[in-house]
Amino acid sequence: MAKKIMLVEDDPLLAIVEEKLITKLGYKVVGKAQSGEEALRIISEIDPDIVIMDVQLAGDLDGIETTLQLHEKHQELPVIFLSGDDNAHVLHRAKQAGCIDFLLKPVSLGALSEPLEKAVKTLSSQTNFAA
Repeated sequence: MAKKIMLVEDDPLLAIVEEKLITKLGYKVVGKAQSGEEALRIISEIDPDIVIMDVQLAGDLDGIETTLQLHEKHQELPVIFLSGDDNAHVLHRAKQAGCIDFLLKPVSLGALSEPLEKAVKTLSSQTNFAA
């Protein structure tokens, strides 16, 4: 069964492109949000396997702050960050938030493939550990 992906992206055109890439890789986008606040609400309703999160978002919460809040309730949920900005401060904050990977936009099929596989392996190891 295809892993369920929550896509958090405030640029509608990039969201379309990113969703197509995710689908081509064999995953299923089960939810989309444009702000951190919206993402937190939807994630608690749909229980995705993996979150792909833009760092800069509409609303009061950026993607990193959203991830920190998300991990308070869903510590095991893997998050892959996407950003147009790779300055040292942003990268440091992303690492502290506990992300699987940090990708620069625009993201390609090849660039997205490995972090998604890494996230799936993380899920598998959690399942095996819990069993």
